[in-house]
Amino acid sequence: MYIIPAIDLYDKKVVRLLKGDYAKMTVYSDDPAAVACDIASQGARMLHVVDLEGAREGQTSNYDAVRDICAASDMEVEIGGGIRDMETIEKYLSAGVRRVILGTKAVEDDSFLREAVKTYGGDRIQVGVDAKDGKVAVKGWTQVLDVDMIDFIKHLEGIGLEHAIVTDISRDGAMRGTNLDLYRTLAKVSGLKITVSGGISNYGNIEALVQMNVWGAIIGKAMYTGDIRLEKAIAMTKLP
Repeated sequence: MYIIPAIDLYDKKVVRLLKGDYAKMTVYSDDPAAVACDIASQGARMLHVVDLEGAREGQTSNYDAVRDICAASDMEVEIGGGIRDMETIEKYLSAGVRRVILGTKAVEDDSFLREAVKTYGGDRIQVGVDAKDGKVAVKGWTQVLDVDMIDFIKHLEGIGLEHAIVTDISRDGAMRGTNLDLYRTLAKVSGLKITVSGGISNYGNIEALVQMNVWGAIIGKAMYTGDIRLEKAIAMTKLP
């Protein structure tokens, strides 16, 4: 399993939200590239980046910061937030991003999702599935649709996606532990490479996820607060 540290960007700063609430924002750094370099120095191979302004407004307000992160580090960078057209996908991939993450657009426009997968491949395009009470949430978690999360993930696999990031938004940033039952179910029903996101707050969570054979685990707030030391977490994954 890969440990994938998270950087959330707002106004070109590294921040964290509590349960997706933009009014409950903590600023951790005004130098995202420096944060990325520090993360790489601790052994991380991948980095998860979210443009929070993009997620809410559909714009790439933090593109320059993402480009700088890619230039400063040799980690594989994945980016999500505000990616809703082919031009933006091309822009990020050309800047050195390994994978782009589609969220709202992937749920609302299946033909666009299929076109993106056909053009760039199922390994370069992945979908972020944000879930609340088993349903899919969109638009920066501000709307919950009547779309079953499990059915949607099976659909993604059927059209050629290789990766999906699944977030239980009720746990994200709340330091309550991740929803292990949810990810245990996904490991049984999906052939996708599932990356777990939301609420990973202790080493017990990481150990349980390693045993489930999920593909990746995104570490956010717990890394910044010191509840999880990145180097120790990476050592637990049994990767060479």
